[in-house]
Amino acid sequence: MRKLLLISVLFLAAGHCASAQSDPARNAMQPQARIVRFYPNPATSFINFEFKKSPNDQYKFRVFNFLGKKVMELPKINGASRVDLADFTRGIYIFQVMDQHGKVIESGKFQVEKH
Repeated sequence: MRKLLLISVLFLAAGHCASAQSDPARNAMQPQARIVRFYPNPATSFINFEFKKSPNDQYKFRVFNFLGKKVMELPKINGASRVDLADFTRGIYIFQVMDQHGKVIESGKFQVEKH
């Protein structure tokens, strides 16, 4: 009886391990390649955004203040952009990168410091 119980436990454990490796939710948690690189962070007078180049990719880029108000939008961008921060106040900002279909494919945050 003990052998049957032990075999059953091993069988269930082996099945659980196999299903965990092929679980799409687990694979979705793995880090993906970044599309945008930005610097300096924190920024004072400007911030650079460099987008991963691909011949057919054009991205829409939006920046929101920490209260959720949209403060900037670039409708078509596919290389690099330098954003002047003269009209930005001190604080944390959220950016979104969207594909040509409007799906958010990356987001992040940066800090603006004013002296």
